[in-house]
Amino acid sequence: MHPEDEAQVIALYHAILDAWDCRSAKDFAACFSDRGSIVGFDGSQVDGLREIAGHLAPIFADHPTPAYVSKIREVRALATGAAMLRAVVGMVPAGHTDINAALNSIQTLIATKQAGSWQAEMLQTTPAAFHGRPEAVEELTAELRGGTAGVVMTRRHGSRPPLRPQPRAPS
Repeated sequence: MHPEDEAQVIALYHAILDAWDCRSAKDFAACFSDRGSIVGFDGSQVDGLREIAGHLAPIFADHPTPAYVSKIREVRALATGAAMLRAVVGMVPAGHTDINAALNSIQTLIATKQAGSWQAEMLQTTPAAFHGRPEAVEELTAELRGGTAGVVMTRRHGSRPPLRPQPRAPS
């Protein structure tokens, strides 16, 4: 994958998380193609740009949604003009300063380049429950809190300042 395309896919992902943290359904949906889809933490499936905005607007209006902390694990080309980004995320509830481990998730973003710009086609969020493996939950939470070498980026989103960048994993 060309480094410029990789940087644009990462910027797209950050824009999605920033829109969530700013509780902007409009900005969140604007990151998606007209036929884009999301699968939320709770399993909600939403298809289409307008539907995504319509689904998120009441959530943002009625709930103090937690803020994301993310670590990108991989960005790779799937084909010309198509990419996948994999990340782990934690969430810091409103009024708190630490991650709620019960909200840790794995995210996968599929993006396509259309008319020179990258758009999200699918954002899947899967709870990182690690059933029967509490040590895996603790490890992921510690990684999100403090940083582990070998990840692409550690970042808080929205109005919070970025956390320190981490070195990229050797190829």
